[in-house]
Amino acid sequence: MNTSEEKYNRYALVREMMETPGIIRSFEPGVSGRFVKTIKSRKGLFLTGEGSSRLFPAKRAIYSSLKKDFLLPVITEGCTQACEYNLNDYVVFAASNSGQTKEVIRLVNSLNTKGHKAIFGLTANKNTKLEEFATDTHVLSCGKENAVAATKSVIEQGLFYDSLLRNLRGEKMEGLKDLAEMTSQVLTAGIDKDIIKKIREAKIIYFAGRDNGVAAELALKTNEITRKKSAFLEGTFALHGIEEVMDENDVLIWIDPFDDDQNKFQECLVRGAGIHVISISKRKTIFPAILIPEAGQYDEYVQMAAGWNMLVETGISLGIDLDHPKRARKVGNEYVSE
Repeated sequence: MNTSEEKYNRYALVREMMETPGIIRSFEPGVSGRFVKTIKSRKGLFLTGEGSSRLFPAKRAIYSSLKKDFLLPVITEGCTQACEYNLNDYVVFAASNSGQTKEVIRLVNSLNTKGHKAIFGLTANKNTKLEEFATDTHVLSCGKENAVAATKSVIEQGLFYDSLLRNLRGEKMEGLKDLAEMTSQVLTAGIDKDIIKKIREAKIIYFAGRDNGVAAELALKTNEITRKKSAFLEGTFALHGIEEVMDENDVLIWIDPFDDDQNKFQECLVRGAGIHVISISKRKTIFPAILIPEAGQYDEYVQMAAGWNMLVETGISLGIDLDHPKRARKVGNEYVSE
């Protein structure tokens, strides 16, 4: 994205994406500290929400937690299904940027009627229904988003959960200034026009990679930003049957490809199905790649920024109004007081 050009900076979506490095740079890890005592008094942590408020923040938190020594179970599920669960032993974090998401409010109210006393909210707006009904609520610093597609709030939610789990472990959260610089670099990097052409002309855009929230969130953003059909194929799911319906009209974006499986993707998907495979990676792969810097413990944030850049370039090339989808709403399913 070249934000000095009007075709980019005219959109709130792009402007909000470009606020993300500043949000990362100024993030204060201590904001989650007040929740630690309550979490330590319970047997697990349950992270919920709908759409973008859950896909990246919750799944990245689980992924990063599972890579370390076991502390406590950290799990996620959508709010409606969670209403069927016994969450008595869990601290529940319910995220909703608007603070008005119907499914979130319904779950919080359900838990309240059961006498649950550890229901915490995570929102980008003050004085919301979520804040009213939750035990306590953290309000993000990023402010309101005007574009329908959530971006900067997704990253701050991820940082909040990141800091929460580090505070539980007594770990410091360092290197955010470097992460902010890398995020800015990736957001403004040029992308090969041949890659954008393949994505622009694709009938279906598949995403593959770890179930850490990046690919799943980008698949959702693909619908909102490019108006194209998409699907997230977890891990190596793309090698286990779905190749039967793939063809040369499809593209697969592989986030941080597994080294062991690249040759098999080439054999089964590129040569076998005729699909175009493109990687977002910090190292060269056997596929056309969008290369990003090494960010270590923060790789997922940089991957997300690269995916945003790719999708904006695709949307711009298609002449799409990035801020105003025809059917998607800012609050997917809004709570209305009865």
